[in-house]
Amino acid sequence: MHQLIELYKHWRGAEPASTQQLPGAGSNRVYYRMTDAEGQSVVGCIGTSRDENHAFVYLAQHFTKRQLPVPRVLAVSDDELRYLQTDLGSVSLFDAIRGGREAGGRYTLKEQELLRRTIRELPNIQFRGARELDFSNCYPQPEFDVEGVLFDLNYFKYCFLKATELDFHELKLEADFRLMAKDLTAEPSDSFLYRDFQARNVMLEEGAPYFIDFQGGRRGPFYYDLASFLWQASAKYPDKLRRDLLDDYYDAAQQFIEMPKRDHFDRRLSLFVLFRTLQVLGAYGFRGYFEQKKHFIDSIPPAIQNLRDLLATGDYPYPYLVSILHRLTELPQFRRIEVAPQSRADGYKTTDRNPYKPHPQDGPATFSKYDAQGPLVVKVFSFSYRKGIPEDESGNGGGYVFDCRSTHNPGRYEPYKQLTGLDEPVIRFLEDDGEILTFLDSVYRLADAHVERYIQRGFTSLMFSFGCTGGQHRSVYSAQHLAEHIHQKFGIEVRICHREQNITQVLKNT
Repeated sequence: MHQLIELYKHWRGAEPASTQQLPGAGSNRVYYRMTDAEGQSVVGCIGTSRDENHAFVYLAQHFTKRQLPVPRVLAVSDDELRYLQTDLGSVSLFDAIRGGREAGGRYTLKEQELLRRTIRELPNIQFRGARELDFSNCYPQPEFDVEGVLFDLNYFKYCFLKATELDFHELKLEADFRLMAKDLTAEPSDSFLYRDFQARNVMLEEGAPYFIDFQGGRRGPFYYDLASFLWQASAKYPDKLRRDLLDDYYDAAQQFIEMPKRDHFDRRLSLFVLFRTLQVLGAYGFRGYFEQKKHFIDSIPPAIQNLRDLLATGDYPYPYLVSILHRLTELPQFRRIEVAPQSRADGYKTTDRNPYKPHPQDGPATFSKYDAQGPLVVKVFSFSYRKGIPEDESGNGGGYVFDCRSTHNPGRYEPYKQLTGLDEPVIRFLEDDGEILTFLDSVYRLADAHVERYIQRGFTSLMFSFGCTGGQHRSVYSAQHLAEHIHQKFGIEVRICHREQNITQVLKNT
C-alpha cells in the first residue's frame, strides 16, 4: 500500500487526502479509490502478477488510442505491480439492472435500454479494438486455441464435476472434450475476445457503458463474449429480450465485418454457450467449493438451470458429454428451487418513490424566429377521473387528455394497492402485461408531432393529461414516461404533476 501511495504522490505531486479500499470480486487484485483535497478521485490497483498487470495496461492504452470506452491508465510503477487509472464511479451495469434480476428477469424499459446500449458497444471493442493490437501482450496466452479450450473443459471436470462425486468414464469424456475443442476453434478469427464480458465489468457514466477488467482478453471468436454476457445465469434474461439483444449485436457488428449468415451464426453461438456454461461452472466450483466464497456458491443453482435449458433446446454432437450433463442436472443438490427476490413484508420488492432520473439528449431546443416569449414548456399531469380533469392555468384549454382505463389495472390486486406507477413492481406489472406499452406507442407518435410543430411555431405551452380510476397506477406510469420521453427527445422543459399523489417534478431545459 505504501508503494501505491508513493506512485500516486509521484503522479499527483502530493499524497491522497483519503484512500478507500473498493469491494473485491473474483480477482486477486486489490483496488483503492484515492481522492485528493479537491475531491478528484482515481483508482489505484495492486496486483500480484506482473504479466497480468502488463496485459491490462497495454490493452487499456491501446484501446484509449482507439477512443474506446475504457479507463485511462495514468501512471504505472516500474515493476508493473501497481498502476493508477481514471475513476469511472461506483455504478456498474450489474447494479443498474438489479431490479430486473431480482424480479426474475422482468426488466423495465430503462433497464433494457442500458443492456442494448452495452451490447451495441461490444463490437466496437471486439473489432475496432483488435486493429493494430499486438496480441503477444495478452495474458496468459495470445490466442483462443485448442489447448486453452481443453484447459477450461478440464477446469470444469476437476473443479466442479469431480466435486459432485458423479461417476463418469474419463477417457470417453476426454474424447468429447477434444471433439468440442476442435469444433470451437474451427473458424479463424481476428477479433478481440474480451473473455470476461459480463454486467459486473461494465461501468456506467451518465448512462454510457465503459468496459473494465479485460486483462484476460486475447485474439478469438466473438461468439464467446456474447455467450458470456447473454447467458449469464444470474441475469435470467427472458428469451425475447435475449433475441432482441442478439439482433442489436448482429446489426452493430455488421458495421465492422461481414457477419456470417444468421443460421450459421446461431448454430456457432449455441456451441459457445454450452462451452461457456461449463467454463463458468468450473470457476464457480473452484471459487465456491474450494475457496468457500459465498457469491460463487450462490451462483451455482442458476448456472445449473441454464445448463438444463441448453440441454432441452440444443442438439450437441457429443453424446457421452451430454449424457453426463443430463445426469449432473438431476443430482439431488441441484434440484429446481424457486428463490424469492429480496422483498418487503408483503412479498414485493420496491424502490423508493422517486421516478427514474432522465437522460436527456444533447443540444438545446430550437425556437421559431417568430417567438418572442421564450421556449416551449410542456406540462404533463396524472389524475383521477373521480376528481375531475386538471385545469390549464395557461388559459390554452388543457391540450390532450388520455384515458388509461382500457388497460390492465394493477390496483385490482392487493400487493399493488399501496404502490404507484413510479414503483418497480407496478412498472414491471404494466410492462410485462404490455397493454400500456401499446397504448403509449400511439401517444408518443401524436405527442412527438405536436411538440415538434409547437417548437417550430414558437408556442410556449402544451399540456398532456392522463386519467385513470384512482390517479395512482396507470395514469402515473403513463404521465411519467411521456414526460421523460419528450424531455429526452427534444431537450425542453417538462413539468410533471401527479396530482393525486402530491408529486411534482421539473425536467429542466437542456
